[in-house]
Amino acid sequence: MKEAVDRNLAPVIADGGELGLPEPDTDVPMVSRSLRLPVELYQRLCAAAEDRGVGVTTLMRQLIEAGAADLDDTTVVTLADVRRLLGSLARPAQPAG
Repeated sequence: MKEAVDRNLAPVIADGGELGLPEPDTDVPMVSRSLRLPVELYQRLCAAAEDRGVGVTTLMRQLIEAGAADLDDTTVVTLADVRRLLGSLARPAQPAG
């Protein structure tokens, strides 16, 4: 039964681009996982992804990669993050309210 399903799906998968399916953003093999997020957090991630011009799952992957780097003391930092940090250091601290 599985072989029949695989044979029937093969042409659909091969023609994925013509069907309007999204193109993967990487050549690296990926694993799909389900993740539950609070609605407000998901909305923030969607807005941040749109601001950066990337998909929300791409942004989530980037954030997870950066967090995972802290686990083994490696560093993954985007240029945008470096610029934000440098920009915040150049501004005088605001007095507490």
